[in-house]
Amino acid sequence: MWLGVDTGGTFTDFVLFDGRALRVHKVLSTPQAPEQAILQGIADLGLATEALQVVHGSTVATNAVLERKGVRTLYITNRGLGDVLTIGRQARRELYNLQPEPVPPPVPRELCLEVGARLAASGEHVSALGAADRELIEAQLARLQPRAVAINLLFSFVDDEDERRIESWLPAGLFVSRSSEVLPEYREYERGMATWLNAWVGPLVDGYLRRLQQALAPAPVSVMQSSGGTVSAGQAGHKAVQLLLSGPAGGLMGARFIGQQAGVSRLLSFDMGGTSTDVALIEGEIRLTSEGHIGPWPVAVPMVDMHTIGAGGGSIAALDSGGLLRVGPESAGAAPGPACYGQGGVLPTVTDANLVLGRLQADAFLGGAMTLDAGAARQAVAGIATDLGIGVEAAAQGIIDIANEHMAQALRVISVQRGVDPRDHVLVSFGGAGGLHVCALAEALGMRRALVPVHAGVLSALGMLAAPRASHLSHTLTGLLDGFDPDELQQQLQWLADKGTAALVAEGVGAQDISSEFSLDLRYRGQSFSLTLPWQGLEATREAFHQAHEQRYGHRLSTAVELVNIRCKLQGRPPEISLPALATVDAGPAPARSAQLAGYAQPVPVWPRDSLAAGQYLAGPALVTETVATTYLPAGWTCRVDSVGNLLLEGA
Repeated sequence: MWLGVDTGGTFTDFVLFDGRALRVHKVLSTPQAPEQAILQGIADLGLATEALQVVHGSTVATNAVLERKGVRTLYITNRGLGDVLTIGRQARRELYNLQPEPVPPPVPRELCLEVGARLAASGEHVSALGAADRELIEAQLARLQPRAVAINLLFSFVDDEDERRIESWLPAGLFVSRSSEVLPEYREYERGMATWLNAWVGPLVDGYLRRLQQALAPAPVSVMQSSGGTVSAGQAGHKAVQLLLSGPAGGLMGARFIGQQAGVSRLLSFDMGGTSTDVALIEGEIRLTSEGHIGPWPVAVPMVDMHTIGAGGGSIAALDSGGLLRVGPESAGAAPGPACYGQGGVLPTVTDANLVLGRLQADAFLGGAMTLDAGAARQAVAGIATDLGIGVEAAAQGIIDIANEHMAQALRVISVQRGVDPRDHVLVSFGGAGGLHVCALAEALGMRRALVPVHAGVLSALGMLAAPRASHLSHTLTGLLDGFDPDELQQQLQWLADKGTAALVAEGVGAQDISSEFSLDLRYRGQSFSLTLPWQGLEATREAFHQAHEQRYGHRLSTAVELVNIRCKLQGRPPEISLPALATVDAGPAPARSAQLAGYAQPVPVWPRDSLAAGQYLAGPALVTETVATTYLPAGWTCRVDSVGNLLLEGA
């Protein structure tokens, strides 16, 4: 049996596939010890004695970075480059603020150690490591007592001998990250940040995964990477920087899987959870980027290309100093949670607003396992209403409208601002709160079609079951594209493929099941940023770059095209996960109940999702409730249930 587990800020989600059918479950997260919620969910599902294969999406690395709670890390670099991570790209966050708040450097100066080794861009040694460098490192290790060490030397992607030598000087037990292993690409700042982040949170991730493996033994555990593939937990502990978007990547894999089942390949995904909302564009394949960020820092390792904002079901509504209503980015989280959770929360949230408007049913939350406190929600929103001088329902609608605008703007960033017309896509909604907002967001973007997947509230966990073992490798190789011999370039790409294949085989993936895809980072000569294009041979790849540049930036140049990096994606065969088909009937059952929603004079029907039949049509206004989510269908929208239970929504 396969068990997908996604640890979120508010809930930990479970999807179990036994070879025939799916079971889903949710428990409140335990942020201080995430494994406790996982063990609780396994016990609730009665799986303690079952033979499981667990695929996990972890937020340990993400939370440690965002909360700045990494371990004491020594950063070793070349003499004169100790301030590179502090200087960064010299970009100011507040361009017109003449007195910005000082930002603490990622690495305190006392933890930056400079050595005398220096390598030229050609690979020639300008100066070598010496006995004095070793004595300095050993002395500083004894004085500073770090838990981790990050090594980032110039041009280590050309020759990593010096980095390996420094690593050999370090005592056993230290967590060590080498830039030549973490990110063998040019740009010492981005490479250094990835290497430092990997070391800074690595011991925390490694320790957590070790505890989880021990608790779940003998079940094998694999972990979702930010790039959308899985890796064994034993390997993941040393690749913390590749886990920073672990959960969101699972959501995109789930959205892609559901889209394939529904025959839809062009999707705008919208994942609204309790703390944040993630949006992304899927056009057949999930887009990756090497220009992502986590908090204020760049993360140049491959990760799913998404845009995240602090708007979720738990986002707190308040008035700013000018008396205007704002929503988020602060969140009530899992503890105390929204006021309606009855766990001591008193501040109004998006969830409370939805409950006040009737779109959430107090006795249908989590399938009735958790009853919401409608009175507490109304009291929390009433504080906002009083301050604004409006009714409680009007205040609740205002909270929803502002949250919707934040999320619509995020969707525009990932589509319109990249030259993509969202009207050509289907808006796929998931996450526990997504179905309550999907129709309003589609309307805001001029979209007429939306999709609420079956098990939408736990789609990230489902996506982890559908994800293959995968590895993404890259290496800097610079020069004019036309200056490379095609056969030589193919040999370089194959070298990456052989390296990645060996790693996957070591994890137990059959060599015959591994497929590879090659791509190049290209730019016009003189540019700083590149676009990634599939390798199709020199001429075809060059022309594809011109077309991609024109679509992205509105023009193409006659300037020569330059190669920056080569890339290789390898993946094993994905698990064979199938969704059970629903029974088809001529006329579906009647709604189980009705509910009074703000803005409608008459009660609207409430349909339990598990009672719907394939081919059944619903007309808004209506609510569709399920164990882990609720879908709100406003007036003017219709819904058709497909063969496996996905809700296909269409606006007027």
